[in-house]
Amino acid sequence: MYTCTNNSNCSINSSWDDNATLWESEHPVTIFPVPVLIGVTVTCVVFFLAGVSGNLMTILVVTKYKDMRTTTNLYLSSMAFSDLLIFLCMPLDLYRIWRYRPWNFGNALCKLFQFISECCTYSTILNITALSVERYFAICFPLRAKVVVTKGRVRGVILFLWTLSFVSAGPVVVLVGVEHENGTNSRDTNECKATEYAIRSGLLTIMVWVSSIFFFLPVFCLTVLYSLIGRKLWKRKKETAGTNLSSRDKNNRQTVKMLAVVVFAFVLCWLPFHVGRYLISKSSQAVSPIMSLITQYCSIVSFVLFYLSAAINPILYNIMSKKYRIAACRLLSLRRVPRKHASAAKGESSPGLTESSISL
Repeated sequence: MYTCTNNSNCSINSSWDDNATLWESEHPVTIFPVPVLIGVTVTCVVFFLAGVSGNLMTILVVTKYKDMRTTTNLYLSSMAFSDLLIFLCMPLDLYRIWRYRPWNFGNALCKLFQFISECCTYSTILNITALSVERYFAICFPLRAKVVVTKGRVRGVILFLWTLSFVSAGPVVVLVGVEHENGTNSRDTNECKATEYAIRSGLLTIMVWVSSIFFFLPVFCLTVLYSLIGRKLWKRKKETAGTNLSSRDKNNRQTVKMLAVVVFAFVLCWLPFHVGRYLISKSSQAVSPIMSLITQYCSIVSFVLFYLSAAINPILYNIMSKKYRIAACRLLSLRRVPRKHASAAKGESSPGLTESSISL
């Protein structure tokens, strides 16, 4: 989500030669050159179409087909719902990079859409972490997972994670708002941004650190979890060398492979977002125009990757999961599912497997 902290941060399209002043016009309304804006907008529209259709399909596939309602897929559908909410905020974000001032949609909408974006940010990383913990138990402690990890408990965990996300994102309502430059007409200079109070009091910096903890601590946990899972699967592979792998082991390997790719894509897309947010929080103290320029272009790159992360998961499911492709085809009625594929899909959810070992 793109954020301006002060006026100097929003003026990087101005001239910076020796005789130039900070502003080329009295009240600039754009931040980036038009070709950059066009490229970003077209890219984001593609992400919007792919992300909304893909995440909506993920939710429908999980809710419509009983064999797809597994504990792992419940987490994935929760992440898909979070991504759909993120895309609801995209039109306002695109409006802001084209015309960051004046903001004419009111203070309430300014606070609401930034709160939703922040909340979904937390929800996504928490759901990925909880899903990875569930995978760890299912693979390393399958008998215990069969008793502990149930659909009812997973639904309760998801509800708790969303509640925690709402509470953690609550301070955003105080930190952002509509403000204008002193001595100017508010109709011309109103901006939806971090408030001066949030910047001067240090609350914005605190919130950035909280947001960073929500990202880097789970990433550390994910690294440890997938290292342990990989070690367990490697040992199991050595123990079963020369024999056929069980159906459960094959499913576990495929699921872990897919989730590892999802986690990697998540980290790759969101790391620049958090770096950019940190730079923006610090750029309010910077007087160097070059620093402002670097900060803003880092911000626009993280902006694009932010929406890529919300669109990419269904694409990964489709590439890596045959079961997901079959269910998507059933949902869209593109073709009749071959009997052997249908039976194979049912076989993945046979009573012999723990409930938590089944996934897309």
